[in-house]
Amino acid sequence: MLHIKKFTFNPFQENTYVVHQGKEALLIDPGCWDQEEEQLLGSYLSDNGLKPVRLVLTHAHIDHILGCAWVQEQYGLLPEMHKADLKTLEQGTRAAHLYNIPYTPSPLPEKFHSAGDVIRLGNEELNVLFVPGHAPGHIALHSKTQEFVIAGDVLFRHSIGRTDLPGGDTETLLQSIRRELFPLGDQVMVYSGHGPETTIGEERRNNPFLR
Repeated sequence: MLHIKKFTFNPFQENTYVVHQGKEALLIDPGCWDQEEEQLLGSYLSDNGLKPVRLVLTHAHIDHILGCAWVQEQYGLLPEMHKADLKTLEQGTRAAHLYNIPYTPSPLPEKFHSAGDVIRLGNEELNVLFVPGHAPGHIALHSKTQEFVIAGDVLFRHSIGRTDLPGGDTETLLQSIRRELFPLGDQVMVYSGHGPETTIGEERRNNPFLR
C-alpha cells in the first residue's frame, strides 16, 4: 500500500509529496526553499526510516523545483520529468530572479517520462498521464489500485491551473482535465500542487471552470 505525506512549502504555498511503500520513497515536486523546510522534509524521511529512490516533477515551474538541488546533494537523485518542460527547468534561475527568491539551480533530468509510462515503487505502480495546459510538459501520476492522482497544478479544488505563464493554454488545460482526469472516475482522490485535496466527482459537479 502506498502512503502519501504532504508538505506545504515556500512563499507560493506549493505542495510537496512523499509517496512511500515499505522503506522506499518517491519524492514529487520538492519545493523546500530554505534550511528549515529542508530539515522538515529530511526529518520526516529519517524518522520513518525512508530511503528516497526517485525524484519526479509533475512540471518545472520554479515553486516545484526549489528543492531539487538539495535532494541531489542529500540523496543523489536527479529529476524525472517530461521532456517538453526541460526549457522551463533550464530557465529556473531567471524565474527565481523575477520573483526575487533564492534558488540553487536544479540538476538536469536523468529520465524523461511520456504518457503511458509506469513508475514503480515496491509492488505498486503509478501511471503517467500527459496533461499539458498549465505547463507544456505537465504530467500527473495515477494509482489505479488506490484510486488517487497526484495532479500538480492542473486541477485544484474548485479551480484550475493558471495559463498565463509561458507555455500555458486554457483550452489545452481544459481538454487535459476532461480527457485524462475525468475518465479516472468520480471516486478518485486528487492531490493538487496547491491547496487541499479534492475528488474528480467534486470537480466535475462543482468546479466553475469545468461545468
